[in-house]
Parts: sequence; C-alpha cells; structure tokens
Amino acid sequence: MNEVTIACDANNHLGETPIWSANDQALWWVNCEEPPEVHRWSPSTGEHRKWEFPQRVGGFVHKPNGTLLVALADGLYDFDPATGATNLRVKSGLPPQVKLHECHCDRQGRFWIGGYDHDFGHDRSSRKASWFRLDGDVLTPVIDGVAVANGLAFSPDGTRVYMADAPSRSVSVYDYDPATGTPSNPRLFFKLEEGEGFPDGATVDSEGGYWLANVAAGRLRRYLPDGTLERIVELPFSNPTKPAFGGPDLATLYVTSCQLDLPVYCEPTIGNGAVFAVDTGFRGVAETPLRD
Repeated sequence: MNEVTIACDANNHLGETPIWSANDQALWWVNCEEPPEVHRWSPSTGEHRKWEFPQRVGGFVHKPNGTLLVALADGLYDFDPATGATNLRVKSGLPPQVKLHECHCDRQGRFWIGGYDHDFGHDRSSRKASWFRLDGDVLTPVIDGVAVANGLAFSPDGTRVYMADAPSRSVSVYDYDPATGTPSNPRLFFKLEEGEGFPDGATVDSEGGYWLANVAAGRLRRYLPDGTLERIVELPFSNPTKPAFGGPDLATLYVTSCQLDLPVYCEPTIGNGAVFAVDTGFRGVAETPLRD
C-alpha cells in the first residue's frame, strides 16, 4: 500500500493538472512553462505525446468530443489535439501579471478557474487574482483577493467545493449549489502549520476524502469531509503539484511534480519532474467533461 513508482519520466519544469480521460484511457497533464506544453501518456502502450504552446499553460479540461479547453496565460482557447488548431474563446481580462491557472469542471460540467498573481513574488500584499466561473463565453469573477489559486476540487455529490490560496497555507470549503453553480458559507477546512510546506493541487476519492499535494514537503495528505487529517503519504520527491485518480478502475493516484527552486521541508531521495503513480487503496470519481 502507498507504493510510489515513476509512471512517466516527463522531466517537467512545472507539471500540473493531471486528468484521466476515460475516452482514450490516457492520462493528460500540462507543463506550465519551460516550455509550455500539454502532455498525453497511455499506460497501456507507453506512448507519450506533447503539444507546445506560445505562452504559459495553466491547465485544461476535456470536452465530450475529445478536444480541450486550454487555459493559457491570457485567455481560454479551444484546442484540437488531432489538428493542433487553437482558437481563442475568451480573453481573461486580468492584468498582464495575473495568469490563468488552476481549473476544473464541477459535476455538472461547469468550468471553474483561478488566477496566479505573479506580483506576489515581490509584493506579499498583491492579491489581484480571483476564482472565476465560465458563464457562456464570459469569465465571471466569483471570489476575489486571491494570490495563487490552488486546491480546487468538488465533492463526489457536487455539493461542496474546496479552494486554496497557496501562500496562506489554508484550504477553504464552501457549500455548492449544483443547480446554479454558486458557492456559499465559506469556512476554513484546514491550515498547514509553518514548516509543513504549502497546499497545491487536489482531488477527491469516491468516499469523499480530499487528497492534497503538499508541495515542498514531499507529502500527500488525505482529509475527511469534517476536516480530520486521515493520513499522510510520504513521497520520495519534494514537490508534488496535483493528484488525480486514473486507470481503468480509477484506482491509481497519479501525481505531477515540479522542479521549481522551492524551500524544502523534507529529505527527498529522488528528483522532481516525473509523473508518479501511488497505490493508495482508494478509487477516484470519473471527471465530468466541459458542458459547452
């Protein structure tokens, strides 16, 4: 249990947003930068493909027809992997230093995305990013005052949403109305202590457990819906960025990683940059594609 292996030695600078595609039984993810890419890897064949983009890639979601909605730094683009065609759907409208970043679909297929305020690196008070919901072809700001959006995940029944602002080391939980896509009643889910690293990407399992990539600390953390820390999975690398359940039975937890120069609160035995596979004994929840 909790055996960790290298699934795909991708050598990513900043791997993020792993998503298992049931349509083609493959794992997709992004390398945000250096260079900006979307990756696809098939566990059954070992085929590893990648598509390069002209600017930073924050994330993506699948559409029912097999194409993607990709979040580049300045907007959302429809992307066809078969042809390489990329077409702007909506500009972000954010200041140039605020890049579109963490994204996911809720259980009804609504698209949510957060921003990354790059000014935060030199100005700790800068929080010009937001969490947005895509309404038609409009990015509607819903939650403002964000520095680095992370930790986005929806409960299996779609009635809760989790969100983190990474520098605060906190994850919040909201009640979520599946009919309207409206979060309410925000409250602290948990907060990491000083020296425990930072919250990065997250997912949920079929039992409602919330799995957090604890970047700079080399850990996965599983929390119960009441906020209880149920387990910590120690990893041999320092910078996990986001987990996602995949495989034919959604029983493998894939974890992306990054090679950013971060302060490290652990003693890693191997380097970062690969996509790793973890046997947790839990199963995931099938992702809902974008509802166009």
